Amino acid sequence: MIAENSQLFRKVAIIGVGLIGGSMGMAMKKNRFAREIIGVSRQHASLVHALKNRAIDRASHDIKKSTQDAGLVILATPVKTIINLLSMIGGHLKRGGIVIDVGSTKSVIVEAAQKNLPSHVFFLGTHPLAGSEKKGAAFASAELFNNSLCILTPTDKTNKAALEKIKNLWMKLGAAVKLLSPGEHDKILAYISHVPHLLAYGLMGVMPSEYLEYASQGLKDTTRIASSDPDMWRDICLTNPAHILQSLDELVEILSLFRKSIISRDEQTLIENFRKSKNKRDGIV
Repeated sequence: MIAENSQLFRKVAIIGVGLIGGSMGMAMKKNRFAREIIGVSRQHASLVHALKNRAIDRASHDIKKSTQDAGLVILATPVKTIINLLSMIGGHLKRGGIVIDVGSTKSVIVEAAQKNLPSHVFFLGTHPLAGSEKKGAAFASAELFNNSLCILTPTDKTNKAALEKIKNLWMKLGAAVKLLSPGEHDKILAYISHVPHLLAYGLMGVMPSEYLEYASQGLKDTTRIASSDPDMWRDICLTNPAHILQSLDELVEILSLFRKSIISRDEQTLIENFRKSKNKRDGIV
């Protein structure tokens, strides 16, 4: 018997039961936040893992049937797939139902939701800053969101009751919650996530393969995120280009400064910039 004070939704449909979607399902089932959770995926293996990990109650390949009568639909796929799904599911959703996504860019997704979802369905962009370079339901965990941060991106069109309900859900899943506009989210994430991934990919791109046997822990730590899903990061780069290019240009500028300082043997400039960067890094909580 599910306690009324713990159940937030009668039926939840999670489209995409990989690391994030699977972890949300596991945490919601563990805490009995939903009476029924349906997992939707084109990948049979993902559904098998999700059922085995008790992330979902039922598995399905049918998006239409799975989203009908769902109080909450979670879009946990790559960004471009989320955009495509928003144009597909609108006609199948119940009045008063809530749709959220967990994509890493927000402006294009929020715009697609406003364009494609009917007015009687409530959408809210969300982005849990949790996870790892691993992908797939096999790596899902009910504790993934503990002590993490989740960004919500409401607009002036966001339903206030839906916002409070989703804010409550993420807090119950273990995350602290911060509200940003979609544009603010995309600008900040370009600096703290998108360009760091490009840098990691770039470092491995220039690395001679025959040197890898000498790789130290420092290189492994610096480039860990280069093991992330290439398809996902292609979508992120192409859906947040302006902010990524701005932060990438600034990175190129400081690398050029390092280069000039090394050529001119300018010890003072090198140490000053190294110290500034160290102080910023030491200030991360």
